[in-house]
Amino acid sequence: MRMETGSNKLVQLNRSKFRRSFCLNYIDKQNVRETGLDRIMADAYSFVNQRLKNPSNDTRITPYRGHPVFIAQHATATCCRKCLWKWHRIPEFKVLDEDDINRVVGIIMSWIRNEMNYLR
Repeated sequence: MRMETGSNKLVQLNRSKFRRSFCLNYIDKQNVRETGLDRIMADAYSFVNQRLKNPSNDTRITPYRGHPVFIAQHATATCCRKCLWKWHRIPEFKVLDEDDINRVVGIIMSWIRNEMNYLR
């Protein structure tokens, strides 16, 4: 399976009208600034481990607001196992390994950095 870089995947996702409709609002951006990217990344790892790592945990819909990571998950199609399969080709019934989790969090953080206009 060919792995795409985060920026290539973001370009692909941006072709979807639904995915590109998500953006961080003022409050979300303020949250990122005050909290810092390190804490936001730690939260992303926590959410992915809690909600997506094990397919049996994918029973709740990722909220559409309340945390910048939630918005990023919808924008990057990392919000549920079906989207992970459709957009990232991670099988729905596979327990995510460390590489999968790093890949998912990487795309989430790339999107957040782009929204914040942080260069990486």
